[in-house]
Amino acid sequence: MMKKIIVVERGFAGGDLDKKKTNNVPYISSELTLGTSYLGIFEKLISIMLLIAVVCAVYISLTNSEYFEKLVEEDGFYENLTALFLFLSSFTLALKFLKLQSYYSKAWKFGVMLMVAGLFFGAGEEISWGQRIFNIQSSEFFKINNAQQETNLHNLVVGKVKLNKLIFSNVLSIGFGFYFLVLPILWLKVSKVRAFINKFGIPVARPVHILIFLMATLLILILISSSKKWEVWEYAFALIMFLIVYNPINTKEIFSKK
Repeated sequence: MMKKIIVVERGFAGGDLDKKKTNNVPYISSELTLGTSYLGIFEKLISIMLLIAVVCAVYISLTNSEYFEKLVEEDGFYENLTALFLFLSSFTLALKFLKLQSYYSKAWKFGVMLMVAGLFFGAGEEISWGQRIFNIQSSEFFKINNAQQETNLHNLVVGKVKLNKLIFSNVLSIGFGFYFLVLPILWLKVSKVRAFINKFGIPVARPVHILIFLMATLLILILISSSKKWEVWEYAFALIMFLIVYNPINTKEIFSKK
């Protein structure tokens, strides 16, 4: 005789997917759903804004390539939005750190502050640390060693190697792929990995975050032919990162008062 499977609503914060039994009836967690019900109105609005901006970019790239190039140029619409949401992600994590640091370990403090610094660094690099905004001239070092003569690290050329291609494209692409596609599965399935992630305060993407990001990525890569399409992808990445740090799947484990 087949046993019935009961789905129990526990939300996304739990993460314990081990089978348990109640009166000899096994059950599974609803954490395997997309979890859109756990997104607030603000988060849903940001998600809609992300998809609308990506669809608009695709449409403009197909109908008015000249205008599209203006949107994705240096200090253009999409680059400024990318920097803005990376700064907001860093600021949001910093606020959580200040509010909750007394409740967590040194490992948590280290992990959260590392992400704060990383997101802030990404935002600063995106706008060359305000160089064009404040009309600051590059030093001789950056004029000689930077492919675009800008004050940033990701366009540096060491020998004949462009750091932008070696580190900020190849290495980070692997890192982002692991973060978005592998880490959430490990968090849900492997208790030791889950404990390690929570210990260092690493925000983990919800399934709905991953779905939105994959949709945006596919639209951008398949339908936009311009080499500048990566500016739109970076915008999508920045918004998704903001949503993740704002309300990750493990929010109760890493962002709540104990």
